[in-house]
Amino acid sequence: MNHYAAQWIEDWCAENGWTDLFQERTDYWAFPPNAVMPVPIPTQVLRSIKANQGLCVEEKIWCTAAGLSAIIAASLSYFFATPMPLVAAFAFCAIVVARMEDDDL
Repeated sequence: MNHYAAQWIEDWCAENGWTDLFQERTDYWAFPPNAVMPVPIPTQVLRSIKANQGLCVEEKIWCTAAGLSAIIAASLSYFFATPMPLVAAFAFCAIVVARMEDDDL
């Protein structure tokens, strides 16, 4: 899951003089001021951007889907008098939480 909106990083690059931003897998690379080789955007910078901006759109969608699945599963579980919808919702929510985990820590 992409934890950062590209616009956030582009804005930081523009403010700090970094150019030609590109993404390779989950890493963001750019040319620092007066450099001839791209380097990864520092992890501390990415963490501060994330702390300031909060959740990106993709993360908000996944969190909403997890919440809705739990509510729907609770309703179905009550209506059908079976715990299986709750089990399925729990599995889905566990996957969402695992995907939300930041791998850089």
